[in-house]
Amino acid sequence: MSSTERTPGGADAASAHLRGTGSAQTVSDIDSLAINTIRTLAMDAVQQANSGHPGTPMAMAPVAYTLWQQFLRFDPADPIWPNRDRFVLSAGHASTLLYALLHLAGVKSVNSQYERLGEPSVTLDDLKHFRQLGSKCPGHPEYHLTSGVETTTGPLGQGVATSVGMAIAERWLAERYNKPDFKLFDYRVYALGGDGCMMEGISSEAASLAGHLKLSNLVWIYDSNRITIEGHTSLAFSEDVAARFLAYGWNVLRVGDANDCERLAAAFDSAQHVDDRPTMIIVESHIGYGAPNKQDTSAAHGEPLGEEEIRLAKKSYGWPEDAKFLVPDGVYQRFAEKMGKRGHDQRAAWEELFARYKAAHPELAAEIEAMQARKLPAGWDSAIPTFPADEKGMAGRDASAKVQNAIAPHLPWLVGGAADLAPSTKTRFTFDGAGDFEAGSYGGRNFHFGIREHAMGAICNGMSLSKLRSFGSGFLIFSDYMKPAIRLSALMELPVIYVFTHDSIGVGEDGPTHQPVEQLIGLRSIPGLLVFRPADANEVAETWRTMLSLRHEPACIVLSRQALPTVDRTKYASATGVARGAYILADSEGGEPEVILMATGSEVQLCVGAHEALKAEGIRSRVVSMPSWELFEKQDEAYRHEVLPPHITARVSVEQASTLGWDRYVGLSGAKIGMHTFGASAPLKALLTEFGFTPERVLAAARAQAGR
Repeated sequence: MSSTERTPGGADAASAHLRGTGSAQTVSDIDSLAINTIRTLAMDAVQQANSGHPGTPMAMAPVAYTLWQQFLRFDPADPIWPNRDRFVLSAGHASTLLYALLHLAGVKSVNSQYERLGEPSVTLDDLKHFRQLGSKCPGHPEYHLTSGVETTTGPLGQGVATSVGMAIAERWLAERYNKPDFKLFDYRVYALGGDGCMMEGISSEAASLAGHLKLSNLVWIYDSNRITIEGHTSLAFSEDVAARFLAYGWNVLRVGDANDCERLAAAFDSAQHVDDRPTMIIVESHIGYGAPNKQDTSAAHGEPLGEEEIRLAKKSYGWPEDAKFLVPDGVYQRFAEKMGKRGHDQRAAWEELFARYKAAHPELAAEIEAMQARKLPAGWDSAIPTFPADEKGMAGRDASAKVQNAIAPHLPWLVGGAADLAPSTKTRFTFDGAGDFEAGSYGGRNFHFGIREHAMGAICNGMSLSKLRSFGSGFLIFSDYMKPAIRLSALMELPVIYVFTHDSIGVGEDGPTHQPVEQLIGLRSIPGLLVFRPADANEVAETWRTMLSLRHEPACIVLSRQALPTVDRTKYASATGVARGAYILADSEGGEPEVILMATGSEVQLCVGAHEALKAEGIRSRVVSMPSWELFEKQDEAYRHEVLPPHITARVSVEQASTLGWDRYVGLSGAKIGMHTFGASAPLKALLTEFGFTPERVLAAARAQAGR
């Protein structure tokens, strides 16, 4: 027995009395004991924290146990084995369910360099410190914190949507790398969600696409307990979920009792034999099962049960009522002999297969190894173009298209697409053999997400979690529709790339609904996200070089629809300065600058023009291109002070967006030329004049700052 306090006869008492489990008829005594161990660990962890959600872990324990012990292809000793099945707890508030499973299964830790440490991912002490500072058992599962957690969940619907990206990745990997006699990739993805996940719009978007793509390797488990925070789901939710998923093109199964392990096993087995559509298993449950006075109440969902209620629940399980964090004899062993042995054997067989694959297909094997370590192949950036000086120039989105298509043939796992906007965002791969990712034809590099921005973000996260270099694209204004998924990219430290075009009021006649004003500062406010707004084609090229070199940070590249002059780099500084976030593009002659002009994107050219005009007037100025604030802030103080000397306080910022945030660079006395409204519908030139993005306005501000 493993316990914080050894209760005399505790293991025997727990083993002898299995009443109240509802599953004693269909599973062995030791399996019932293990299921109740999951339940009691969840109850005890939540009670000790005095915070959390015990109901769903108690109700879903038999479901998760049946899946993990009988079906999930997962080796606890190596939780990042590439062909493992994925288990996503989309109902992230039920985190103690997952933590109990990780602990009992003996899952080992892996660090950020993908090194296996051999230490437990979740110890009993971690469970005792659930929701406490420093514990590997935070309130909701965190991918970067706890090995065995496949994705961060908490915001409802994100987990199930992310699972679609994982399933897509498996199909792509299988299509590219599987060869006759070498089935390297054939894993399945299981996601457990509840009524809240089914209500959130992102799950509908993702389910619709999964059905369209016929992702038969995907299984969603719907815990239909009819309870949310406010009470019974009848308050706001009465649709026929089964009918909805049938309409999406899913296979739908139903298990009438979450404690019926035999029926659950039959459902999981049935799902494995469906080869033309994803599967939804609807499981009917009573939240807080085994808590006699808490069934079908929101309290069991969102509050600790209380000591007395826990005693009653444990009594109903035949459990020692005063034991806390009790793991009876035989439970660890049961996990080891079932899931542990199966997973070990499956991983060992896969590794032997991969060794033979490596001998037969060394180049493809090298790709897989590089991908799994988030490394880039040699020469991946060898074809990135350099653009000659050109006053007419090209749109940022057009330059990006050229760069992407130069890189992609040398980086085979760079994949992605748009939310129905590829002709506008110019993100389609056009090189020979690029192809489209479609149902039954899963090897294409071009993805069609449909008008589903929110799901696109989550799916890109799922693809990145599977080690593909994924990108999604759309108009900058619609980044609002996918902000929660972008936030999770940053939280999970995933190198997802977001390509946003139509970056400013430069969209002209489309008007305020399409003119992004507050989106740049909104994205910049996300910790860990790098935002780039390049000023010309060469800055675009360097932005791609920088973004793809990232291993643990997501990035947004924000591009213009209108043409941008290509800066003459023989006259002005090299665009390689992009790698430092901001750099001196043009500097004063004959002394230090009297005024610093700074901008991003198309507005940099306004500053260059003003710089030349000021030079003719005898006013010394410096132009600083600032494509990425976040990257600039990562530089050492010496470099930052070199670019923006603190003693030079005469400064002007220019950006066709909200001025919020520019104070940190221009100071309290600097001038900020930006947007203070939502824009207007008019031709571009009229808008630039109306809102002050003109050479005259910049010149006037610069003169005033320089005291001239």
